[in-house]
Parts: sequence; C-alpha cells; structure tokens
Amino acid sequence: MTALRQALEDYLRLRRSLGHKMAEAAWLLPDFVTFLEERGQTRVTVAAALAWVKEREGKVVTTVSLRRITAVRGFARYLSGTDPATEVPPLGLLPHRQRWRQPFLYSDTDITAVMSATTLLSPPLRAATYRTLIGLLAASGLRVGEAINLDHDDIDWTEGMLRIRETKFGKSRLVPLQPTAVNALREYDTLRNQVTPRPTDPAFFVSRTRRRLIYAVVSPTFRQLITTARVGTEAPHPPRLHDLRHTFAIRTLLHWYRAGVNVQAKIPSLST
Repeated sequence: MTALRQALEDYLRLRRSLGHKMAEAAWLLPDFVTFLEERGQTRVTVAAALAWVKEREGKVVTTVSLRRITAVRGFARYLSGTDPATEVPPLGLLPHRQRWRQPFLYSDTDITAVMSATTLLSPPLRAATYRTLIGLLAASGLRVGEAINLDHDDIDWTEGMLRIRETKFGKSRLVPLQPTAVNALREYDTLRNQVTPRPTDPAFFVSRTRRRLIYAVVSPTFRQLITTARVGTEAPHPPRLHDLRHTFAIRTLLHWYRAGVNVQAKIPSLST
C-alpha cells in the first residue's frame, strides 16, 4: 500500500469518526489515488485534480465534476497538515454557471420505458434498485438526494408514509404515498432482504456493494437508462433525474385545476 493510499484510509476513518458519512468521497477518492499512482505522482496537485476530472467527466463541467473537486479539496486539506507541498484546489476552480433550463416533462410512456430499461442492468438487485428508485421519484416528487438518503426505518409501512430527514433546507417532513407506491417499495424490500438478509447499512436503496447509493453513480446510470429507452431523443436538452420532480409538480397542479379545487390554497402543501 502506498503512502498516499494509506493517508486516504486514515482520512476517511477520521472523518467518519467525526460523524461524516463520506459515502461519495469513499467512492471517488480511491479512483483519484489510483489516477495519481498510475502517473507516479505522490502528492495532490491542482493540475492532477483537473486532469482527473477532465479524464473522467470530459471537457463539460457538470455537477459531478464539482463533486469530484470538492472530494479532492477535503482530502488535500487533510494532507496539507503533514505535507506543506500539497496543493489544495481553490473554490471556484471549475467555472460552472448555474443556469435555468426548461425541464423535460415525462409522459407515462417515458417513465414506463425508463423503468423497463432497468431490466438490462445486472445483477437483479441493481435492476430492482433503479426501477424502484425511479418509480418512487415519479410517484412522490422527492428530490433524488432525499430518496437516496432514505433509511429503512424512515418508511412507515402501516400509514404509507415516508419520513424525509434534514432536507435541502435543513428541515424534516412527512410524505404520504399511494398504496401502489407502498406496494412497490415492499416488493423491493422483500428482494433486498433475500439478497442481503442482515444488511450492515441502514440505507433503503443499496448499491452493488450493499451500501447506500451515491449521486455520482446514480446520475450516469440514469443517463444510460435514458439513452437505452430512447427517451427525449428530440428534446433540446436531455432529460434529467430532477425533471421527474418537475413533472410530478406540474401533473399535480393540472389535476387540481381540473378538479376545481383552490390551487393557491394547496400550493404550500405541494412545495413541502
């Protein structure tokens, strides 16, 4: 084991002992260390970090690119305490201007096609994980991060309710589900328990390593499914995971208008 890889293990152990989950960093940083080792580099440099991101993500800066740099920045800060020659990637290193873009609105056929494309994933548990995750996002309007962060104990099977902890704005809330959505979650739960009878991770949705899913893996997998299902091939922008949330909101508003309810009075409940 190289000194750099040992330092990475020490860094992850320390951060976890302080209460940080480090799931994404634990997936991204070993690949970064491998990238450095293959090039005979023993220190983290800004140039190496940029080269790694470019090789893995291409020239276009995406949110995953930013997550990669953020992971390296934390590791580099740790290393700089013992090796002053370590270069810490500064904030704003990757130019990324957040721009509003018109969301892609999924039809029922689109959602069915994307969920059906999961049958090509392997092993069967991985296929079921993504099929159920996408179905839940479409049926509930959750943010993808909220769905990924669900623990098994966050599901109230009797009441058909999800407990969403520490959301985007630091608050928690309860999200009711239709019986069909609860049944789909129960079917996945049964399969997951068969494959992993005594899971060590409390996460409801698990990866091939039986650990919690992370966005840096979910996002490219979803893009793969979109391509396979040929959804949005003529759209000006490719469909995104977050567009499932937009679709849920718009469908709900249209349903309320058609039902003749007071939409303005119900919008606060939709926003939460």
